[in-house]
Amino acid sequence: MNFDFATVMVTAVLVTGVIWAIDIFVWKPKRVQAADNLRQQGVEQKIISNTYKEPLMVEYARSFFPVILAVLVLRSFLVEPFRIPSGSMMPTLLSGDFILVNKFTYGIRLPVLNSKVLAMGDPERGDVVVFRYPKNPSVDYIKRVVGVPGDTVSYFGKQVYVNGEVAKQTGLGTFTTTGEGLHMTGADRRMENLAGVEHQILVVRGRVSNQDDKVEFIVPEGQYFVMGDNRDNSNDSRAWGFVPDENLVGRAFMIWMNWDGVQNRVSWERVGSFIE
Repeated sequence: MNFDFATVMVTAVLVTGVIWAIDIFVWKPKRVQAADNLRQQGVEQKIISNTYKEPLMVEYARSFFPVILAVLVLRSFLVEPFRIPSGSMMPTLLSGDFILVNKFTYGIRLPVLNSKVLAMGDPERGDVVVFRYPKNPSVDYIKRVVGVPGDTVSYFGKQVYVNGEVAKQTGLGTFTTTGEGLHMTGADRRMENLAGVEHQILVVRGRVSNQDDKVEFIVPEGQYFVMGDNRDNSNDSRAWGFVPDENLVGRAFMIWMNWDGVQNRVSWERVGSFIE
């Protein structure tokens, strides 16, 4: 089961806000009136204070409402944290990386409804984006944009071609690492130039799969073709198609923490790294 944090936060804001508003306009005036009546009757101050005191539920609502609202606004419109659950974006991202995602780069969207209310910009080739998986929108995916609307994207021989031009690759040797990325040790590490955006990818020499067959896609309007940097270990547009604009969540830009689940430690060398 996937935890829908945005829905929980919106619900919490509504509940605490409604309770606080009802107290301001209904309950508090009644408490004030009751306290005034007791004061006129000469009742001792302690009883008057208890009568005027707001209920615990209202106190909690008044205290938590601005905090929850601030968190909701921050996560919905500015920056949201995500955790990388798999190795499909290696070597750029490792399982256990905690990343920050810019939520306004591709437009301001309403939480829960995910409808765009203010256009800001569009994904470009080379952007690392978080999006809701088209086949199951309750699941978030992260991949690299390879094709934008109108592009013809081809993939064969472990190379990407965009509009007939190859994304040039430069060999960087054999990939070696520890911890969460250990299973990919021995893969080829390459630098790929995708429309001027250089980033590293992994390919496995000798591995042949359906994704190695020559495929060609024409990217429709309002949709994007995405791929994982771990080219032979990524469930991406080669398998299930395009990402609609309305499924976009934001652009990943920084690793703020990494927990290596194999060695049970923080990988401090990854903390603060910007995502290329």
